Amino acid sequence: MNLYVISGVTGMTGNELVRQLLPEGHNIIGFDNFFASSVDTIKDVIDNTAFDFFEYDINNPDHMEKIKQTVIDKKTNCEKIIYINCAAVVHTEHFYHVDRTFDTNVLGMKAFLEQAISVGADTYINCSTSEVYSMQSWAEDGVRESDFITMSNAEHSQRTSYATGKLMTEFFIKDAVDKGQIKGCSIRFANVYSKNELYPKHIIPHILFSLKEKGCVELLENSKRNRRTFLHNEDSCSAVIALCNAENALDGTVYNVATNEEITIIDLVSLCAKQLGIKNYEIIYKGYRESDPERRVLNTDKITTRTNWKPSVSLEEGIRQCVMEMNK
Repeated sequence: MNLYVISGVTGMTGNELVRQLLPEGHNIIGFDNFFASSVDTIKDVIDNTAFDFFEYDINNPDHMEKIKQTVIDKKTNCEKIIYINCAAVVHTEHFYHVDRTFDTNVLGMKAFLEQAISVGADTYINCSTSEVYSMQSWAEDGVRESDFITMSNAEHSQRTSYATGKLMTEFFIKDAVDKGQIKGCSIRFANVYSKNELYPKHIIPHILFSLKEKGCVELLENSKRNRRTFLHNEDSCSAVIALCNAENALDGTVYNVATNEEITIIDLVSLCAKQLGIKNYEIIYKGYRESDPERRVLNTDKITTRTNWKPSVSLEEGIRQCVMEMNK
Protein backbone atom coordinates (compact mmCIF):
# COMPACT_ATOMS: atom_id res chain seq x y z
CA MET A 1 0.00 0.00 0.00
CA ASN A 2 1.29 3.43 -1.02
CA LEU A 3 0.40 6.87 0.25
CA TYR A 4 -0.40 9.33 -2.55
CA VAL A 5 -0.43 13.07 -1.90
CA ILE A 6 -2.25 14.89 -4.70
CA SER A 7 -2.61 18.64 -5.20
CA GLY A 8 -5.42 19.95 -7.40
CA VAL A 9 -7.29 16.76 -6.59
CA THR A 10 -10.69 17.92 -7.84
CA GLY A 11 -9.29 18.99 -11.21
CA MET A 12 -9.39 16.98 -14.41
CA THR A 13 -6.41 14.74 -13.69
CA GLY A 14 -6.59 14.74 -9.88
CA ASN A 15 -10.13 13.45 -9.42
CA GLU A 16 -9.68 10.60 -11.86
CA LEU A 17 -6.41 9.62 -10.19
CA VAL A 18 -8.32 9.08 -6.96
CA ARG A 19 -10.85 6.97 -8.80
CA GLN A 20 -8.14 4.76 -10.32
CA LEU A 21 -5.93 4.45 -7.23
CA LEU A 22 -8.50 3.64 -4.53
CA PRO A 23 -9.44 0.20 -5.96
CA GLU A 24 -5.75 -0.72 -5.77
CA GLY A 25 -5.83 -0.38 -1.97
CA HIS A 26 -3.80 2.82 -1.67
CA ASN A 27 -4.29 5.71 0.75
CA ILE A 28 -4.72 9.21 -0.65
CA ILE A 29 -4.34 12.70 0.78
CA GLY A 30 -5.78 15.24 -1.62
CA PHE A 31 -6.49 18.95 -1.55
CA ASP A 32 -7.88 21.69 -3.79
CA ASN A 33 -9.00 25.31 -3.45
CA PHE A 34 -11.77 24.95 -6.09
CA PHE A 35 -10.22 27.68 -8.25
CA ALA A 36 -11.33 25.91 -11.43
CA SER A 37 -13.24 22.88 -10.19
CA SER A 38 -15.74 21.70 -7.62
CA VAL A 39 -16.10 19.13 -4.89
CA ASP A 40 -18.74 17.54 -7.14
CA THR A 41 -15.98 15.87 -9.17
CA ILE A 42 -15.09 13.66 -6.19
CA LYS A 43 -18.55 13.23 -4.67
CA ASP A 44 -18.51 9.51 -5.53
CA VAL A 45 -15.26 8.88 -3.59
CA ILE A 46 -15.10 11.56 -0.90
CA ASP A 47 -16.56 9.28 1.78
CA ASN A 48 -14.01 6.53 1.17
CA THR A 49 -12.03 6.04 4.39
CA ALA A 50 -8.78 5.71 2.42
CA PHE A 51 -9.21 9.21 0.98
CA ASP A 52 -8.54 12.29 3.11
CA PHE A 53 -9.71 15.44 1.34
CA PHE A 54 -8.94 19.03 2.39
CA GLU A 55 -10.14 22.32 0.94
CA TYR A 56 -6.65 23.80 0.98
CA ASP A 57 -4.64 26.15 -1.23
CA ILE A 58 -1.15 25.20 -2.41
CA ASN A 59 -0.17 28.88 -2.03
CA ASN A 60 -1.16 28.99 1.66
CA PRO A 61 1.81 28.04 3.93
CA ASP A 62 -0.45 27.16 6.87
CA HIS A 63 -2.49 24.80 4.71
CA MET A 64 0.63 23.15 3.36
CA GLU A 65 2.06 22.69 6.85
CA LYS A 66 -1.14 20.84 7.79
CA ILE A 67 -0.77 18.61 4.73
CA LYS A 68 2.81 17.89 5.73
CA GLN A 69 1.78 16.89 9.25
CA THR A 70 -0.97 14.65 7.88
CA VAL A 71 1.57 12.89 5.68
CA ILE A 72 3.92 12.39 8.61
CA ASP A 73 1.09 10.96 10.70
CA LYS A 74 0.07 8.48 7.98
CA LYS A 75 3.34 7.45 6.38
CA THR A 76 4.38 4.77 8.90
CA ASN A 77 2.40 1.91 7.38
CA CYS A 78 3.01 2.79 3.73
CA GLU A 79 5.47 1.17 1.35
CA LYS A 80 6.03 4.35 -0.64
CA ILE A 81 5.06 8.01 -0.46
CA ILE A 82 4.23 9.47 -3.86
CA TYR A 83 3.54 13.16 -4.44
CA ILE A 84 1.65 14.16 -7.59
CA ASN A 85 1.38 17.86 -8.37
CA CYS A 86 -1.76 18.47 -10.42
CA ALA A 87 -2.32 22.03 -9.19
CA ALA A 88 -2.18 24.43 -12.11
CA VAL A 89 -3.74 27.64 -13.32
CA VAL A 90 -4.80 26.18 -16.62
CA HIS A 91 -7.75 28.06 -18.07
CA THR A 92 -6.66 30.21 -21.00
CA GLU A 93 -8.32 33.31 -19.57
CA HIS A 94 -5.64 33.32 -16.84
CA PHE A 95 -2.65 32.65 -19.12
CA TYR A 96 -2.21 36.35 -19.70
CA HIS A 97 -2.08 37.21 -15.98
CA VAL A 98 1.52 36.49 -15.03
CA ASP A 99 1.05 36.64 -11.25
CA ARG A 100 -1.80 34.09 -11.27
CA THR A 101 0.22 31.48 -13.11
CA PHE A 102 3.53 32.20 -11.34
CA ASP A 103 2.23 31.80 -7.78
CA THR A 104 0.66 28.39 -8.32
CA ASN A 105 2.65 26.88 -11.15
CA VAL A 106 6.12 27.94 -10.03
CA LEU A 107 6.20 28.88 -6.34
CA GLY A 108 3.50 26.40 -5.34
CA MET A 109 5.11 23.55 -7.25
CA LYS A 110 8.54 24.30 -5.75
CA ALA A 111 7.18 24.40 -2.19
CA PHE A 112 5.27 21.16 -2.75
CA LEU A 113 8.44 19.50 -4.07
CA GLU A 114 10.43 20.71 -1.07
CA GLN A 115 7.76 19.27 1.21
CA ALA A 116 7.95 15.92 -0.56
CA ILE A 117 11.72 15.84 -0.05
CA SER A 118 11.45 16.88 3.61
CA VAL A 119 9.01 14.06 4.51
CA GLY A 120 11.15 11.48 2.73
CA ALA A 121 8.82 10.86 -0.21
CA ASP A 122 9.98 8.32 -2.77
CA THR A 123 8.51 9.91 -5.89
CA TYR A 124 7.35 13.28 -7.21
CA ILE A 125 5.36 13.52 -10.42
CA ASN A 126 5.24 17.03 -11.86
CA CYS A 127 2.34 17.69 -14.21
CA SER A 128 3.62 20.14 -16.83
CA THR A 129 2.02 21.05 -20.16
CA SER A 130 2.43 20.81 -23.92
CA GLU A 131 2.17 24.63 -23.91
CA VAL A 132 5.90 24.45 -23.21
CA TYR A 133 6.48 23.71 -26.91
CA SER A 134 4.99 27.12 -27.73
CA MET A 135 5.78 27.93 -31.36
CA GLN A 136 7.50 24.60 -32.11
CA SER A 137 4.67 22.25 -31.26
CA TRP A 138 4.65 20.03 -34.32
CA ALA A 139 7.13 17.91 -36.27
CA GLU A 140 6.78 15.25 -38.93
CA ASP A 141 6.38 12.43 -36.40
CA GLY A 142 5.36 14.65 -33.50
CA VAL A 143 7.48 16.96 -31.38
CA ARG A 144 9.79 15.08 -28.99
CA GLU A 145 10.88 15.84 -25.45
CA SER A 146 14.50 16.23 -26.60
CA ASP A 147 13.70 18.79 -29.32
CA PHE A 148 14.91 22.33 -28.86
CA ILE A 149 12.11 24.71 -27.96
CA THR A 150 11.21 27.90 -29.80
CA MET A 151 9.08 30.06 -27.54
CA SER A 152 7.27 33.34 -27.90
CA ASN A 153 8.33 35.98 -25.42
CA ALA A 154 6.91 39.12 -23.84
CA GLU A 155 7.36 41.00 -27.12
CA HIS A 156 4.79 38.67 -28.69
CA SER A 157 2.36 37.56 -25.99
CA GLN A 158 2.01 37.38 -22.21
CA ARG A 159 0.38 33.98 -22.78
CA THR A 160 3.82 32.41 -22.91
CA SER A 161 4.40 33.25 -19.24
CA TYR A 162 2.31 30.18 -18.38
CA ALA A 163 4.50 27.92 -20.51
CA THR A 164 7.70 29.51 -19.19
CA GLY A 165 6.61 28.89 -15.61
CA LYS A 166 5.81 25.27 -16.33
CA LEU A 167 9.16 24.84 -18.05
CA MET A 168 10.85 26.14 -14.90
CA THR A 169 9.15 23.46 -12.80
CA GLU A 170 10.73 20.82 -15.03
CA PHE A 171 14.15 22.18 -14.05
CA PHE A 172 13.24 21.98 -10.35
CA ILE A 173 12.37 18.28 -10.49
CA LYS A 174 15.36 17.42 -12.71
CA ASP A 175 17.69 19.16 -10.27
CA ALA A 176 16.20 17.35 -7.26
CA VAL A 177 16.52 13.96 -8.96
CA ASP A 178 20.08 14.66 -10.12
CA LYS A 179 21.00 15.51 -6.51
CA GLY A 180 19.54 12.21 -5.31
CA GLN A 181 16.90 13.93 -3.18
CA ILE A 182 13.93 12.13 -4.75
CA LYS A 183 12.85 10.17 -7.82
CA GLY A 184 10.43 11.64 -10.28
CA CYS A 185 9.70 13.16 -13.66
CA SER A 186 7.62 15.76 -15.47
CA ILE A 187 4.72 15.14 -17.83
CA ARG A 188 3.83 17.38 -20.76
CA PHE A 189 0.16 16.66 -21.29
CA ALA A 190 -1.69 17.38 -24.49
CA ASN A 191 -5.08 19.11 -24.18
CA VAL A 192 -6.75 17.13 -21.39
CA TYR A 193 -10.54 17.03 -21.20
CA SER A 194 -13.01 15.37 -18.85
CA LYS A 195 -16.71 14.66 -18.60
CA ASN A 196 -16.54 16.16 -15.09
CA GLU A 197 -15.22 19.56 -16.09
CA LEU A 198 -17.47 22.11 -14.44
CA TYR A 199 -16.75 25.31 -16.32
CA PRO A 200 -17.13 25.59 -20.13
CA LYS A 201 -13.86 27.46 -20.64
CA HIS A 202 -11.75 24.84 -22.35
CA ILE A 203 -12.54 24.22 -25.98
CA ILE A 204 -14.51 20.94 -25.78
CA PRO A 205 -16.92 21.96 -22.98
CA HIS A 206 -17.17 25.42 -24.55
CA ILE A 207 -18.33 23.89 -27.83
CA LEU A 208 -20.73 21.44 -26.17
CA PHE A 209 -22.35 23.98 -23.85
CA SER A 210 -22.65 26.58 -26.63
CA LEU A 211 -24.22 24.18 -29.10
CA LYS A 212 -26.63 22.76 -26.55
CA GLU A 213 -27.75 26.10 -25.13
CA LYS A 214 -27.63 28.37 -28.18
CA GLY A 215 -27.26 26.21 -31.28
CA CYS A 216 -24.14 28.15 -32.21
CA VAL A 217 -20.55 28.40 -31.04
CA GLU A 218 -18.18 31.36 -30.93
CA LEU A 219 -14.59 30.57 -31.91
CA LEU A 220 -11.44 32.57 -32.41
CA GLU A 221 -10.33 33.34 -35.96
CA ASN A 222 -7.40 30.98 -35.29
CA SER A 223 -9.85 28.08 -35.29
CA LYS A 224 -10.23 28.30 -39.07
CA ARG A 225 -6.85 26.63 -39.44
CA ASN A 226 -5.94 25.18 -36.03
CA ARG A 227 -5.60 21.45 -35.42
CA ARG A 228 -5.20 19.75 -32.04
CA THR A 229 -5.12 16.41 -30.26
CA PHE A 230 -7.20 15.85 -27.12
CA LEU A 231 -6.42 13.51 -24.23
CA HIS A 232 -9.16 12.00 -22.08
CA ASN A 233 -8.46 12.33 -18.36
CA GLU A 234 -8.76 8.56 -17.87
CA ASP A 235 -5.74 8.26 -20.16
CA SER A 236 -3.82 11.14 -18.57
CA CYS A 237 -4.22 9.41 -15.19
CA SER A 238 -3.26 5.97 -16.43
CA ALA A 239 -0.07 7.57 -17.77
CA VAL A 240 0.72 9.13 -14.38
CA ILE A 241 0.26 5.78 -12.66
CA ALA A 242 2.33 4.00 -15.30
CA LEU A 243 5.21 6.39 -14.67
CA CYS A 244 4.86 6.03 -10.89
CA ASN A 245 5.29 2.28 -11.31
CA ALA A 246 8.27 2.44 -13.69
CA GLU A 247 11.49 2.92 -11.72
CA ASN A 248 13.54 3.39 -14.89
CA ALA A 249 11.30 6.30 -15.92
CA LEU A 250 11.75 8.32 -12.72
CA ASP A 251 14.96 9.96 -13.93
CA GLY A 252 13.93 13.59 -13.67
CA THR A 253 13.27 13.96 -17.37
CA VAL A 254 10.14 14.86 -19.33
CA TYR A 255 7.49 12.61 -20.88
CA ASN A 256 4.96 13.57 -23.53
CA VAL A 257 1.50 12.18 -22.86
CA ALA A 258 -0.92 12.57 -25.75
CA THR A 259 -2.82 10.85 -28.53
CA ASN A 260 -2.10 10.93 -32.25
CA GLU A 261 -5.78 11.47 -33.07
CA GLU A 262 -5.46 14.94 -34.58
CA ILE A 263 -8.55 16.93 -35.52
CA THR A 264 -9.31 20.40 -36.84
CA ILE A 265 -11.29 22.66 -34.53
CA ILE A 266 -13.98 22.92 -37.21
CA ASP A 267 -14.29 19.12 -37.36
CA LEU A 268 -14.33 19.05 -33.56
CA VAL A 269 -17.44 21.24 -33.62
CA SER A 270 -19.00 18.85 -36.13
CA LEU A 271 -18.20 15.85 -33.94
CA CYS A 272 -19.68 17.54 -30.86
CA ALA A 273 -22.80 18.49 -32.79
CA LYS A 274 -23.21 14.91 -34.00
CA GLN A 275 -23.00 13.56 -30.44
CA LEU A 276 -25.58 16.15 -29.33
CA GLY A 277 -27.90 15.24 -32.22
CA ILE A 278 -27.71 18.77 -33.64
CA LYS A 279 -27.75 18.97 -37.44
CA ASN A 280 -27.94 22.71 -38.01
CA TYR A 281 -25.60 24.99 -36.11
CA GLU A 282 -23.66 28.20 -36.65
CA ILE A 283 -20.01 29.02 -36.04
CA ILE A 284 -19.26 32.66 -35.23
CA TYR A 285 -15.64 33.77 -35.52
CA LYS A 286 -14.60 36.53 -33.16
CA GLY A 287 -11.21 37.59 -31.83
CA TYR A 288 -7.68 36.42 -32.52
CA ARG A 289 -5.07 34.87 -30.22
CA GLU A 290 -1.46 35.86 -30.72
CA SER A 291 1.31 33.24 -30.59
CA ASP A 292 -1.14 30.36 -31.05
CA PRO A 293 0.46 27.49 -33.02
CA GLU A 294 -1.59 26.00 -35.82
CA ARG A 295 -0.81 22.42 -34.78
CA ARG A 296 0.25 20.65 -31.61
CA VAL A 297 1.20 17.01 -32.03
CA LEU A 298 3.35 15.23 -29.43
CA ASN A 299 5.48 12.16 -30.03
CA THR A 300 4.88 9.59 -27.25
CA ASP A 301 7.55 7.01 -28.12
CA LYS A 302 9.46 7.71 -24.90
CA ILE A 303 6.68 6.89 -22.43
CA THR A 304 5.49 3.97 -24.56
CA THR A 305 8.98 2.46 -24.60
CA ARG A 306 9.55 2.84 -20.86
CA THR A 307 6.08 1.97 -19.53
CA ASN A 308 4.04 0.43 -22.39
CA TRP A 309 1.41 3.14 -21.82
CA LYS A 310 -0.97 3.95 -24.65
CA PRO A 311 -4.19 5.99 -24.70
CA SER A 312 -7.38 3.93 -24.80
CA VAL A 313 -10.28 6.40 -25.06
CA SER A 314 -11.02 7.67 -28.57
CA LEU A 315 -12.09 11.28 -29.03
CA GLU A 316 -15.53 10.22 -30.26
CA GLU A 317 -16.05 8.02 -27.19
CA GLY A 318 -14.77 10.74 -24.88
CA ILE A 319 -17.14 13.34 -26.27
CA ARG A 320 -20.00 10.84 -26.03
CA GLN A 321 -19.22 10.52 -22.31
CA CYS A 322 -19.22 14.31 -21.95
CA VAL A 323 -22.62 14.56 -23.61
CA MET A 324 -24.06 11.81 -21.41
CA GLU A 325 -22.83 13.65 -18.31
CA MET A 326 -24.33 16.93 -19.54
CA ASN A 327 -27.70 15.25 -20.07
CA LYS A 328 -27.95 13.78 -16.57
